[in-house]
Amino acid sequence: MNRYPLWKNLLIAFVLLLGAIYAAPNLFGEIPAVQITPARAGAPFDPYALAARLEPKLGEAGLAHQGFLYDPGALRIRFADTETQIQAKDLIESELNPDPAKPEVIVALNLLPGTPEWLARLGAKPMYLGLDLRGGVHFLLEVDMEGAVTKRLDAIAADLRSLMRSERVRHQGISRSGKLIEARFADEPSAEAARRIITRNMPDLVVDILPQGEAVRLVARLTPAAEQTIREYALKQNITTLHNRINELGVAEPVIQQQGAERIVVQLPGVQDVAKAKDILGRTATLEVRLVDDTPGALEEALAGRIPPGTELLYERNGRPILVKKDVVLTGERLTDAQPGFDGQTGEPAVHLTLDSAGSRIFRDVTRENVGKRMAILLIERGQAEVVTAPVIRTEISGGRVQISGAMTVEEARDIALLLRAGSLAAPMRIVEERTVGPSLGKENIERGVTATLWGFVIIAVFIISYYQLIGFYSVVALAANLMLLVALLSLLQATLTLPGIAAMALTLGMAIDANVLINERIREELRAGVSPQMAIATGYERAFATILDSNVTTLIAGLALLVFGSGPVRGFAVVHCLGILSSMFSAILVSRMLVNFTYGGKKRIAHLSIG
Repeated sequence: MNRYPLWKNLLIAFVLLLGAIYAAPNLFGEIPAVQITPARAGAPFDPYALAARLEPKLGEAGLAHQGFLYDPGALRIRFADTETQIQAKDLIESELNPDPAKPEVIVALNLLPGTPEWLARLGAKPMYLGLDLRGGVHFLLEVDMEGAVTKRLDAIAADLRSLMRSERVRHQGISRSGKLIEARFADEPSAEAARRIITRNMPDLVVDILPQGEAVRLVARLTPAAEQTIREYALKQNITTLHNRINELGVAEPVIQQQGAERIVVQLPGVQDVAKAKDILGRTATLEVRLVDDTPGALEEALAGRIPPGTELLYERNGRPILVKKDVVLTGERLTDAQPGFDGQTGEPAVHLTLDSAGSRIFRDVTRENVGKRMAILLIERGQAEVVTAPVIRTEISGGRVQISGAMTVEEARDIALLLRAGSLAAPMRIVEERTVGPSLGKENIERGVTATLWGFVIIAVFIISYYQLIGFYSVVALAANLMLLVALLSLLQATLTLPGIAAMALTLGMAIDANVLINERIREELRAGVSPQMAIATGYERAFATILDSNVTTLIAGLALLVFGSGPVRGFAVVHCLGILSSMFSAILVSRMLVNFTYGGKKRIAHLSIG
C-alpha cells in the first residue's frame, strides 16, 4: 500500500542526483580573468601562440595565473584575485598594444565561473547573476533619430544621381537641404520626366515641382510613414549591432532592450572595465568599395610622403601598401545580406554579399566603366580602414551578388560576414545615463538575499519539525530538495538570477511547505477518524493531491501572466516563481512520500505514527 516500485524510487533518486550535480557549480563562485580578443573582426588571431608569448612575460612580472582558456576568437587568463588581474591587464595591454591609438587586440577585465573541470564536462554551469547581484555597468543610450533620417536622405540623394544618370535625364545638381532633397533642371520637361522616374522607383518620396526663374526646382521629401519606418529601423538596427559588439566583452546574459521610442537600455553584468565597455558600444564598422589608383609611380610617391590629391595610402591584410581613391563607390548601407562561404573556383574561404537594387545598379555601372582596373573592398572599424581584398575587374558584375575572398580563414570569413550583417550603427547614440554597480555591493546583495532565504528555511524547519515530528522532518528534507532542484533548473536553463528572483525563492519555500502541511493535516484527520496509520498515510497523500494541484495551478497562472506581460525585474521574479511551483510539486508529493514509505511502508502494523 505504501511502497513505491523499485523503478520509481530509482527515478526519484536519479532526479535528485542530477539536481545536486547541476546545482553544485553555484557553490564555486567566480574567478577574475583577463580576456583578449582581436580588435578587428576577421583579423588573424592565434590564442595558443598568444599564450606562449604572454606566459614568460607574466612570470617575469611575478603575476601568477591559474591557467589559460582557449577559444577560436578569444584567450582568457584566470587569476587568483582582482589585484593580480588588474596588474596583468595593464601588462598585457602594454605588451600587445604598444600604440593605444591603433590597438591590435581588445584587453578586457572579466569574471569567469570557478566550476571544476569535471563538472564543466557534464555541462554543469552556474546561474547567471543580474546586475544587482554581480555588479557591472548600466547605460541608457539615446538614439539620434534626426541623424538617422538625415543619413537616409543623403543615401537617397546619391541614389537619385545614379538613377538620373542611368535614365539619361540631365540635371543641374542634386543635394539635400534639411529634410528636403532638391534637384535643379534647365526646363520643365526634364523636371517632369525626373518626377515620373522618382515616383515610379521611390514610392517613399513625395515630389513637387517649383519654378525658379528660368530654371525649375524639384523638391522631394519623405512621407510620414517612411520617416517613421526609418526611425523604427534605426532603433532595431542599433540594438542588433550592440548585441554583436557586446559579444566581444564575453558578457553573460547582457540586457539590451528598447525603452520608449528613442532610447536603449544596456546592462552588462560582471563587466569591471567601464571604459572598455563604452569603447565597444561606440564602435563603428562598415564596408566601402573604392577604386585603386594604379597610375605608374603614384604608389612610390605616396610611400615617399607625397600622396597624390584625391587618394589615400592604405594597407592590405598582408601588410602590402595600396593607393586607393577617396571617392566612395559603394558603402555597406547597400548590403542586404552577408554570408560566409567558399570561392567557387579556388575553394578558398570567402564572404558572399548581396546588394539591394540601388547597390546592384551602382556596382554594375562602376564595373562596366572600369574593366581592367582594380577595385578595393575596405573594412572600416574604429576609424581605421583595412583593405580586405583588391581584385581586378574582369567584366561587368550584375545581379547584386559580390564576393570577397583572399587571405582569410573560415573563421575570419564568418566573423567578417557577421560584422557586415550587423553593420555600423544606423544612427549616432549618446550616453544619457551611466551607472556602475560595484562587485562589493553585488556581493552584499547576495549575502543579504541568501541570509534571508536561509533564515526563512531555518524558521520553517524548526516549526514544522516541532509540530509534525518525524513526518515534519521529512517535509523539511523535501523542502531542501525543492530548493536544490530549483537552483539546478535555473542553472540548466542559464537563467539570470536577480534580487527579485531571490525574493521569489524565499516565497517558494513558504508555498512549497504549504503542500506538505496540507498532506500532514489530512493524515492527522484520518488518524483522528480511527483509520489505521497505513491507510491514513495513503489516504492523506491521495486526497490532499487535488487541493495541492488546484492551488498550484492558480498560482502558476498568475506567475505566467507576470512572465508574459511583465518586464525586467518582474519577469525575473516570474521565472523563479513558476519553476519553484513545478519543483515543489515534485518534492512535496514524491520525495516526502518516498521517505515516509521507507520508514513505514515495510511494516504491517504501526503502533505509533510520528506526526505530532
